[in-house]
Amino acid sequence: MTERKPPGVSFESWADRQIREAEERGEFADLPGAGKPLPGLDKPYTEQWWVERKMRDENLSYLPPSLALRKEAQEARDRAAKARSEAEVHSILTEINAKIDEAIRHPLEGPPHRLVPFDVESAVRQWRSARRERG
Repeated sequence: MTERKPPGVSFESWADRQIREAEERGEFADLPGAGKPLPGLDKPYTEQWWVERKMRDENLSYLPPSLALRKEAQEARDRAAKARSEAEVHSILTEINAKIDEAIRHPLEGPPHRLVPFDVESAVRQWRSARRERG
């Protein structure tokens, strides 16, 4: 559609002709979604519709930094419980504690995280106790 609209021709008829000629050349054949309803017509309009669709199409997700830290802290707790040594428990929890301390000093975007640093020594004792119970 590099041709310019000639003067004196209404835009509608010029556009209709361009579409008809492109259709005759087969330029609309085999387009993705041909014959299917437009996706999302039944959903309410949001200003970020294109971001939501891009994230869905590319299987992406986003959490505000404060919620991402909560998730990371829970994952650290789970990893520490499955650690192979006391040193590994200590390392995992010390690393997440540094991030929690930073978030306390400089609040993150998103809802409040309400995290407090892990008591590393207590966690190591619990890990040791759980290890003894497993035998």
